Amino acid sequence: MNLYSIDTGHFKLDGGAMFGVVPKSIWNKLNPADENNMCSWAMRSLLIEDGDRLILIDTGIGNKQDEKFFSHYYLHGDASIDASLAKHGFHRDDITDVFLTHLHFDHCGGSIERQGDKLAPAFKNASFWSNQEHWDWATKPNEREKASFLKENILPIQESGQLKFIPREEGIPFSNDFNIRFVFGHTDSMMLPQIRYKDKTIVYMADLLPSTGHIPIPYVMAYDMFPLTTLQEKKSFLQEAVENNYVLFFEHDPVTECCTLQLTEKGIRVADTFRLADA
Repeated sequence: MNLYSIDTGHFKLDGGAMFGVVPKSIWNKLNPADENNMCSWAMRSLLIEDGDRLILIDTGIGNKQDEKFFSHYYLHGDASIDASLAKHGFHRDDITDVFLTHLHFDHCGGSIERQGDKLAPAFKNASFWSNQEHWDWATKPNEREKASFLKENILPIQESGQLKFIPREEGIPFSNDFNIRFVFGHTDSMMLPQIRYKDKTIVYMADLLPSTGHIPIPYVMAYDMFPLTTLQEKKSFLQEAVENNYVLFFEHDPVTECCTLQLTEKGIRVADTFRLADA
């Protein structure tokens, strides 16, 4: 098995929304905001080469939305999913599986592209993996979360016939050395890949922990549907991660790809930070 970090680009989100009840005087030291109170965030996917399977975890925001949509999110940087795949010697047509942690637009938007006047899967040879409970949640969204679930990102996957569902069972294996954790605070039935790699356990954090700045227990996004559930999930996971020396892989941290954790007098905090290639 080989793992590769795939940079799909950066975007901006409101700092207050990203840090919830934490005051700006504190969070602004972690990820300084611009004049519009917006902070830069990565959209970092993970590519897993596992035998004859090439698994891509999440696909970023994509490029098919209109100018008005993108004007809200200030996309910046030169990275793209195609350039990042090419850097490691791969093409999008090589992808056999697209694993979607959840269906918010910044995690699945790159799954679908415009082909003329049609919307079609951007990875024509891949199976797209979600789970039934989250799919139902996303396709019948509540009013608060509706703006994050865009039908043009989601329904064409099903219409293509390439959609597959994973049973919602804790620790279910997806491939060799790749198990799935389910969490419910950010959105219903979000999936976190947990991968055994080079005698280490690497966990793809998705939106349970978007960045190193979200490691303190109370630092919970205002985007989370069930923040008290997130608090409990974070507390449980962080304790497990410290005890087992897990490597955390961050999807949204603008600087840090990976870290390990340590117990300090202030609680669980970052121990070491490093690139995935150095894990």
